[in-house]
Amino acid sequence: MLKRLALPLLLLLACSGLSLMVGAKQMAWTGPLALSDDSWLTLTASRLPRLAALLLVGVGLSVCGVILQQIVRNRFVEPATSGGLDAAKLGILVGLSLVPEAGNLGRMLFALAFCFASSLVFIAIIRRIQFKNTVLVPVIGLMYGSVLSAVAEFYAYRHNILQSMQGWLLGDFSKIVEGNYEIVYLILPIVALAYCYAHRFTVLGMGEEMAASLGLSYAATAALGLVLVAVTVAATVITVGAIPFVGLVIPNLVALRWGENLQRTLPIVAACGALLMLVCDIIGRLLIYPFEVPIGLTAGSVGGVLFLMMILWKHK
Repeated sequence: MLKRLALPLLLLLACSGLSLMVGAKQMAWTGPLALSDDSWLTLTASRLPRLAALLLVGVGLSVCGVILQQIVRNRFVEPATSGGLDAAKLGILVGLSLVPEAGNLGRMLFALAFCFASSLVFIAIIRRIQFKNTVLVPVIGLMYGSVLSAVAEFYAYRHNILQSMQGWLLGDFSKIVEGNYEIVYLILPIVALAYCYAHRFTVLGMGEEMAASLGLSYAATAALGLVLVAVTVAATVITVGAIPFVGLVIPNLVALRWGENLQRTLPIVAACGALLMLVCDIIGRLLIYPFEVPIGLTAGSVGGVLFLMMILWKHK
């Protein structure tokens, strides 16, 4: 395990250090050591919170992808290709219009409920249709997500919040500062629970009959997995917006190299997910420096290309 984690962790440490150094405001790195007020404020109020949010979101989304893939038994499923992100958007918009004074926690609860319900509907659709071609499952998920996204945009249009919705729902870490991101720490217990139940999720991926023969309650374990996914997606969308494809690309790449036993590979998935988020964020911050490309665009571009390559490879 340690040998497998060594390279991802070393790269993660290197990218974490680079992330702290990159930014529109130049920092003298003798400043924090000398307790310079200006440098210390920049580091603690902006750079460190942003780094923590990047790591947590990357870990959470990649673990979510693994859980969904085991439940649906399809390697091309994750929140972005099963309607989860779009359902969370719709939930936040409903929360904004119905309970505008609820705050981030109240909106997250709406997003959680909508994400969980949409996941149940998606799984019911897939189980009923029973596709033989695994590539068609994410296609149906993308169509399902497009319908939810259209409903969300129509809802926002009717309530005159369409323009603001398009701004704050695009994945972006530039607004992360101290006091404005702490809700993502909910991802930590989610990841811990996912690791504790890793063996059960592995059995879940073998099918309902196999799970029942091994004494595992398929429905209860799948429901737990969907709750974990819904909480992670809701916390991510309410904090930084929608970030696609992280939960799809990382689990597939790790499975190709190290297999699908989650008890062994889940830490590697988590580390690689955080690493991908850091790399995409650094690219977005350097591409048009000193301005910034939202990570929703960079992660979507990188993940979309890798997703297309995996589909073509699977088809061959």
